[in-house]
Amino acid sequence: MYIPNMKKYYKENVIPYIMQKFSYKNVMQVPKLEKIVLNIGMAEGATDIKILDSALEEIAAITGQKGVITRAKNSIANFKLRKGQTIGCKVTLRKDRMYEFLERFISFSLPRIRDFRGVSKKNFDGRGNYTLGVTEQLIFPEINYDKILKMHGISISFVTTSKSDEEAFELLKAFGMPFAKAS
Repeated sequence: MYIPNMKKYYKENVIPYIMQKFSYKNVMQVPKLEKIVLNIGMAEGATDIKILDSALEEIAAITGQKGVITRAKNSIANFKLRKGQTIGCKVTLRKDRMYEFLERFISFSLPRIRDFRGVSKKNFDGRGNYTLGVTEQLIFPEINYDKILKMHGISISFVTTSKSDEEAFELLKAFGMPFAKAS
């Protein structure tokens, strides 16, 4: 049976490291990665369906899973937004696909960012979740440069079961997330 490398790494290396770091007595206390959510928000999706379809294809190529279209929950007059209007797409990754994406993201995609000095430590939400914004989809090796209709950013959220930002930071650091050095 196939087990992703990151899942194996989590069981063999991350769990013992975090149990020792926070002096946990039980393995069940160790936080784990629950899901990874990739979100592409685009205002042009409402007017040009080709751009939205292109974004859906790109997010499917990146994750290996079909994306869903997101719609506006409320009308906002200042943004010329109507309730139910298409505003982007997203994918939620869990279990094996999540670990496979995490490995590809850390080892292949992040090093391809121009002038990369590490990801910010400030993007934790206070509940142990981490969100990271990528400015262009070209950092992912699955994207074909010639087929891109429009450059757009992707928001990537790492949802963990940790109780604090410190636990989540240590968990992601143990997975190999390259956090920026404090200057």
